[in-house]
Amino acid sequence: MKGITTKNGIIDAAARFLRRESVCVLSVAAAVISCFFVAPDSGYIDYFDFRTLALLYALMAVVAGLSRAGLFTRLARLLCVKARSVRAAAIISVFLCFFCSMLITNDVALLTFVPFTAALFELAGARGWLLRTVVLQTVAANLGSMLTPVGNPQNLYLYSYYGYSFVGFLKETFAVWLISGALLLTACFMLPKKKLESPTAPREPLDFRAIALYFALFFVCMLTVTRVLPWQIMLAVILAVLLVFDRRAVLRADFILLLTFAAFFVFSGNLSRIPAVSGALGALMEKQAFFTALGASQVISNVPAALLLSPFTENGGALLLGVNIGGLGTPVASLASLIGIKLYGRQVGARPLRFILEFEVLNILMLGLLILFYKLFN
Repeated sequence: MKGITTKNGIIDAAARFLRRESVCVLSVAAAVISCFFVAPDSGYIDYFDFRTLALLYALMAVVAGLSRAGLFTRLARLLCVKARSVRAAAIISVFLCFFCSMLITNDVALLTFVPFTAALFELAGARGWLLRTVVLQTVAANLGSMLTPVGNPQNLYLYSYYGYSFVGFLKETFAVWLISGALLLTACFMLPKKKLESPTAPREPLDFRAIALYFALFFVCMLTVTRVLPWQIMLAVILAVLLVFDRRAVLRADFILLLTFAAFFVFSGNLSRIPAVSGALGALMEKQAFFTALGASQVISNVPAALLLSPFTENGGALLLGVNIGGLGTPVASLASLIGIKLYGRQVGARPLRFILEFEVLNILMLGLLILFYKLFN
């Protein structure tokens, strides 16, 4: 009987892990399968974007530190008083991601604001609406980041590759960015005007020393985001400070998320090295650069798609909009989407499969509308 109980416990634990970490499991499986088509060699090391992995680790540690210091809870209380309804709170949370992502990148915006939003909805007794709000935040981060060269990695690369001026870049992205904001606002109005509950629990004290420390570390991360500081120095500074002032924080990062990204880098890297795949993409770019970029993003993500396809076309505008709008669609179309899914999955009472379902419905709807807009005006 004891053996059966233990076996059932292991099975239940495995089932919970698969439900909670379904994106990671699928990413690892895809990476392993791709290795049968491209045998592991020295070229694998070039797949990994160590800068992104280092920033993810550092930002997870910093944002978690700010949360433990009580900052997000205190801000959530303030917003409970100001917002007054689920709809108003969602609009504020979603457009914080939308506008900030164009300055601090889409993944940083999600890492910063999703934990804050979770604290807000928990305090306000509106946990049931957190799922839809984080779905909207994830889409907002992907679409808001398209406006500027520093909004996401593919923009920064294409900005340099095609020699855009700053104004010239905005001319390519502004119209789609503006209509994206209007569509998001419309989606937010689908949420109810249900009144938020006033927080009744006693206020937790703020640890001002910890907040100051983690804001300083956040600034260090931003220096790397804007490419002022090399990621190696940033990581060394973060680790050194944490080891001195908050040693336990070194191991509090979400290593499953880091594994998900690493597996995805292997999968997309292998796919780009399959001659039949890269050859077909080259031929398609000559005919339909926008739709080829959009389609490739659905499979290998928009950042690798930009890197892979840029040598095959001089139509930088079509490629730029293709990989940015192509961040919508499948969960792997944008690395930021994986972050949004993962951050939601860590919340109490999370429903990851329901999240992915609602995420896909909204993504497909928004993708279709933006494709229509692009066709009408191009």
